[in-house]
Amino acid sequence: MRFMVMIKATQDSENGVMPSQELLTAMGQFNEELVAAGVMQAGEGLHPSSKGARVRFSGAERSVIDGPFAETKELVAGFWLWEVASLAECIEWVKRCPNPMPGDSEIEIRQVFSAEDFGAEFTPELREQEEQLRSRMAEQ
Repeated sequence: MRFMVMIKATQDSENGVMPSQELLTAMGQFNEELVAAGVMQAGEGLHPSSKGARVRFSGAERSVIDGPFAETKELVAGFWLWEVASLAECIEWVKRCPNPMPGDSEIEIRQVFSAEDFGAEFTPELREQEEQLRSRMAEQ
């Protein structure tokens, strides 16, 4: 099972406050454990929302909203993509993580859909297309 593990933003992260050397070291060690265990597939920190944008869809119309975005507690400051056997295992890994922020913080865990989750609507042709895209991405 794959999970997106999201580090929620704080006022500090949204203000561009960079992590301390101590936190960077601790997170580096944690990432080393994840890689050694074959769990981590990707992971990155994100710039504050003031450097981002959102695109809103309404039918065929598109509108762009520039950051920053108001609800800091709803924003993501960083993420991992992990492959583990279960949600319970993912939670256990998150509990081992150093606190990613200087004060209170939160990490959200969401399972990534797999082909089987889509049922019959995900036809053999669509599955083949998905497999080809994943192959091409791996080659790049």
